[in-house]
Amino acid sequence: MAKYLQHCSFCGRPENELRILLAGITGFICDECVEHAYGMIKERTDAEKGNKFSFTKDELPRPKEIKAFLDQYVIGQDEAKRYLSVSVYNHYKRLMQKDSNDDVEIEKSNIIMVGQTGTGKTLLAKTIARLLRVPFSIVDATVLTEAGYVGEDIESILTRLLQVSDYDVKATERGIVFIDEIDKIARKSDNPSITRDVSGEGVQQGLLKLLEGSVVNVPPQGGRKHPEQKMIPVDTKNILFICGGAFDGIEKKIAQRMNTQVIGYTSIQRTANIDRNNLMQYIAPQDLKAFGLIPEIVGRLPILTYLEPLDRTALRAILTEPKNAIIKQYIKMFAMDDIDLTIDDEVLDYIVDKAIEYKLGARGLRSITEDIMIDAMFELPSSGKNKLCVDLEYAKSKIETSAKLRSA
Repeated sequence: MAKYLQHCSFCGRPENELRILLAGITGFICDECVEHAYGMIKERTDAEKGNKFSFTKDELPRPKEIKAFLDQYVIGQDEAKRYLSVSVYNHYKRLMQKDSNDDVEIEKSNIIMVGQTGTGKTLLAKTIARLLRVPFSIVDATVLTEAGYVGEDIESILTRLLQVSDYDVKATERGIVFIDEIDKIARKSDNPSITRDVSGEGVQQGLLKLLEGSVVNVPPQGGRKHPEQKMIPVDTKNILFICGGAFDGIEKKIAQRMNTQVIGYTSIQRTANIDRNNLMQYIAPQDLKAFGLIPEIVGRLPILTYLEPLDRTALRAILTEPKNAIIKQYIKMFAMDDIDLTIDDEVLDYIVDKAIEYKLGARGLRSITEDIMIDAMFELPSSGKNKLCVDLEYAKSKIETSAKLRSA
């Protein structure tokens, strides 16, 4: 009696004509159909990746459009927004220069933003990431060390960008990286020492090749946790780097520079016009060098801009005006528990006064608001109440209670 042959449920060929026939619950599939299906899925996935990070010339967001988008989420800082908008727009244009027939090649202009803590450097980066059609990642410079020491290797900066682009190397090579806390890798001292500056000047030296543009072997899962992994080569020539840092104390360097060679009546007049309450607006590349950045890395960050210190008016606007304003977030959180939250204007002014007192910038607003709202957020979801009105007396009592607990 002849043996009954199984057939592939897709192509219909019998098992004696096939290398492998995989059995399912109600059918079979051969190895060739599996390969064909895999090819179709991969082609579809690659096309979707390309669409995710592709754009046409007409789709390019213009600098004014980019700034207008930033204005919806970030209060003030017009100077920094203008520089950032132009840099991002020029980065888009650089990615399209391959279509040009002439020999003029547009070089990238990495940017560095300097400003006090809580003025919006990281917020600007996170906000602009929503608008971009290129891979974007934010990394922290504080964890970086030289190769061979405890910490993260320089190449791990690109690992996150590679992950954001779904390990698409071509998309990664046209992305944008925001390096936060760049001031924390400043040279610790100008004096020679027997100890190595492994998280300062050593990291800056390692960053040079990334900022300038070179082929870097990137660990796809992080460098030191998976030493057996295969490295992925990434060309950083077309990756735009945006750096940000507080540079706490750099005002002293600016003041020293601006007060040098003060000789004669005209020099006295010139220094008299200096706004000493906002020295950051006079920042220059030589101030970064005096702070501890090596000349080579300053030269690879040609666009330098600053963020204004936040005054009372700006802090008050930050509480309520942006699309994701702090007060709007709390109102939404309470609304999810069917609780109607209202906050008196006097309370908002009180929060701003406390933030100025603590000198924490916009971050201080959230911590103060959290101290005021924490008890209500704990108790009300289980109380059955559907309304909460925060007045000045309530806010002061919560802040005073919090202050007593922390001083105890």
